[in-house]
Amino acid sequence: MLLEVRNLKKYYPIKRGLFYKTVGWIKAVDGVSFSVAEGEILGLVGESGCGKTTLAKVILGLIKPDEGDVYFAKEELIRLSSNRMRGLRKDLQIVFQNPLNSLDPRFTVAKIIQEGLVQFMPGKKGKNILSLSRKILTEVGLSENDLSRYPHEFSGGGRQRISIARSLILNPKLIVLDEPVSSLDVSIQAQVLNLLKRLQQELGLTYIFIAHDLRVIECMSDRAAVMYLGKIVEVANPGELSTYPLHPYTQALFSAAPSLDIERKKKRIILKGDVPSALNPPSGCRFHPRCIYAKDRCKEEEPRLIQKDSRFFACHFPLE
Repeated sequence: MLLEVRNLKKYYPIKRGLFYKTVGWIKAVDGVSFSVAEGEILGLVGESGCGKTTLAKVILGLIKPDEGDVYFAKEELIRLSSNRMRGLRKDLQIVFQNPLNSLDPRFTVAKIIQEGLVQFMPGKKGKNILSLSRKILTEVGLSENDLSRYPHEFSGGGRQRISIARSLILNPKLIVLDEPVSSLDVSIQAQVLNLLKRLQQELGLTYIFIAHDLRVIECMSDRAAVMYLGKIVEVANPGELSTYPLHPYTQALFSAAPSLDIERKKKRIILKGDVPSALNPPSGCRFHPRCIYAKDRCKEEEPRLIQKDSRFFACHFPLE
């Protein structure tokens, strides 16, 4: 496995009062475990606020976890020295949701995509850098003439292509795509998704693809992990999740997705209530206050993530 995540936890303190005392903890990521094979696309799906982006930042070492381990290419990232972690930075890249916020408007495209080379590969010479920059821009569907332009001169899709080029130029082993098309028009979304899929196949890339749009997850992922309130509740390939879910939350999530299928519309499940607060999550199964199948055991005992064949789920009464 290229990446292994074991019992990862990240809590944020809530401080109040005159002396700024900690009065509680937001459990953004609470005991998450999964693995990603080399060359695989793992989709990460769930409602807004379920902890997807926090999980991604912990995996990349952008924020420190409170507990757990992250192994990348068999190296334990969390306890690495800063020098060794810096050496691995080029192998771990991220493409953010909104390219306008992640691209410095003062920099030309050339400076934006070459910044990583300057930091992590200082031995590269000017001619090599320019040649590589032109090659990368062509691969993402832009022109070498765009090197002298600025981010504001591009459309949303063009800016996201620049972000992708910036991450690719370092030849990374793992790219985290944090809702990379959610801010784009639908027609542009399809173009960027096709580009990402082609690059993954041609370059043998490994992705963690974060999204709340189930259609995108079904289109892009080899396997998908469903998150709810800081925990992973099911992992399987997208086809199994949509047609044969084992967790009630997965069933509700896919039933609510837009569809032209009349039978699927008839089976739509409307979840009751709002998503509970991560500051004070429910006891037992976190989904039980909204679950139409919940029983007394669900209120008292938290289900473990267990394996059945190639699938994983965390439910006392899976939907057999």
